[in-house]
Amino acid sequence: MNQVARIFTLLLLLVVFPLKHYAQHDHFWSKSELGFTVGGSYYIGDLNRFGHFNNTNLSGAIIFRHNYNSRVALRVSLMYGKVEAYDSLANNDYQLNRNLSFESTIFEGALGFEFNYFNYKIGNKKYYATPFMFAQLGMARINPKAELNGELHELQPLGTEGQGTELSGNDYYNRMQLIVPMGFGFKINLGKKAAVTLEYGIRKTFTDYLDDVGDIYVDNIALGARNGDLAAAFADRSTTLNPTGSKRGNPNTKDWYSNFGIGLTFKLGSPRTCSFRTEQRNRHIIWWKNL
Repeated sequence: MNQVARIFTLLLLLVVFPLKHYAQHDHFWSKSELGFTVGGSYYIGDLNRFGHFNNTNLSGAIIFRHNYNSRVALRVSLMYGKVEAYDSLANNDYQLNRNLSFESTIFEGALGFEFNYFNYKIGNKKYYATPFMFAQLGMARINPKAELNGELHELQPLGTEGQGTELSGNDYYNRMQLIVPMGFGFKINLGKKAAVTLEYGIRKTFTDYLDDVGDIYVDNIALGARNGDLAAAFADRSTTLNPTGSKRGNPNTKDWYSNFGIGLTFKLGSPRTCSFRTEQRNRHIIWWKNL
C-alpha cells in the first residue's frame, strides 16, 4: 500500500485511540451476596399438630449466596430460632389431660441451592425482582426444656421415655439432628447494591424428639428409680398417672419447624472494569505495520 494510505491509517488511529472502551467482568465477589433476615419460628409436632404460627418466637438468619447465573445460586445459611408448645393451650381433652410442654432454642446451619423463577441480578434495572425457591441440607442443634416450679430443666438427659434404661431399650436421642430446609420467597432490588427479601421455609427433621415427646409412657415408678424423680415428674404430668405402654406421642410422624422473615441482601463486590485501550493499540499498530 502506498505512503498516503499509511498516513491516513495513522491519523485514524490517533483519533480512535484516545477513546476508551471498557467491559465489565464478573468475579467471585461481584456474583456473591450477604443477607440478614429477622422474623419468626414455630414448630409442628405432638404438642402442636396443625397450628401453623402458634407460639411463634423471634428468629434471625444470615444468608450467603453465590450466583452461578441469573437463575441459580449456591445458598449457605445460619439461623437461630426458638420453638415452644403447651398442651395447656390445646382445644382437646387428651392434650389438656396430658399437660406436657417444652421450649427449645435451635441453631441451624445449611447448604443448598436457590432457584429464581425469573432472571434476576442485584442492581439490574431489567431483572430487578423475582419469586424464588430454595432447598438445602443441614444440621440443627435442639435442646428441649420444660419448666417445673419456676425452673427450666433440660429434658434430653432425663430420659423421660426410659431412654438409657431397659424400660425402653432406646439410647438417648441426639441433640444434633439432620434437617432438610426448603421454602420460597420474593426479592426485589433496592438500588444498585441491595435488595429486600421475603421468605418462608419449613424444616423437615428426622427426629420425633424436638419436643421430647415420641412414643409411649414407661412405668413411672421404675423410671424414677432409674433416672431420678425429676425424670418421672416430667415424663407424666397428667392429673393421674398413665398406664405403662399407653400413648404419650405419635411415633409414626416426625417433628417439623418453620422459619420466616424479612431481610436485606447486599452485593459483596462490583464487576471489574477492563479497558481495551492497550489491546486495541497493539492490534492497530501491528495492522498498520503490515500495510
